[in-house]
Amino acid sequence: MDAEVLACSVDSKFSHKIWQEQELSKMVEGGVPFPMLSDPGGRIGRMYGIHDEAGGVNIRGRFLIDPDGVVQAMEVLSPPVGRNFSELIRQLQAFQHVRKTGEPTPAGWQPGKKTLKPGPDLVGRVWEVWKVGE
Repeated sequence: MDAEVLACSVDSKFSHKIWQEQELSKMVEGGVPFPMLSDPGGRIGRMYGIHDEAGGVNIRGRFLIDPDGVVQAMEVLSPPVGRNFSELIRQLQAFQHVRKTGEPTPAGWQPGKKTLKPGPDLVGRVWEVWKVGE
């Protein structure tokens, strides 16, 4: 999808290796196909505002960063709540579409669906051109 995926935690590279071999490889054939970065001390986590100083861990977060290095989206969840990878893929596709065409995408947009054409005629009339679920 022309995107780079990285995982990052305060765990050591040795913990990542064991986790990949003993756990992830049983959930995903061959394990996760992207690098897992070690952030001992939480320096990277602090930069993104997700390091829990008291617990000494990085809270689960995901960030969509565009090719210019600008964070376009972020989601931070507490550990008991799982993430929605389908939504991550949808958002990545939407950001890529907007970057390529300049056309904004409405909530829940999927590739091939209508986009919005901003302009004075759209103000107060979005409801006329976009319906939930379309």
